[in-house]
Amino acid sequence: MLEERRIDLKKLASLLGAPRFSFGGAADLYEVLGVRPGSVTPFALVNDVEHLVTPVLDGAMLDHDPLNYHPLANDRTTAIASADLVRFIAACGHVPRIIDLADFERAPAAAAG
Repeated sequence: MLEERRIDLKKLASLLGAPRFSFGGAADLYEVLGVRPGSVTPFALVNDVEHLVTPVLDGAMLDHDPLNYHPLANDRTTAIASADLVRFIAACGHVPRIIDLADFERAPAAAAG
């Protein structure tokens, strides 16, 4: 998502029909995505050969060119066109969910059950 966007992760998880979101532990990040905490990037999807991760992209983000991400380590940054990012994700065998996070911010919270 855009760096200035703030989102309620509990509400977003509910609206996406996903289990509760949490930050991945260091061991899981490394095992699934091949990155360390602080270096999570869409480029790490290349390491998710079992397709355990579903990438979710903020549609507003794709209106920006270029997009900047860490290239698997957080001591560098690289740029990619938004259309190329979507093609990269597909080439990794993932189907990104592209959503309008502004709509999610405006949606009412789901009732607790």
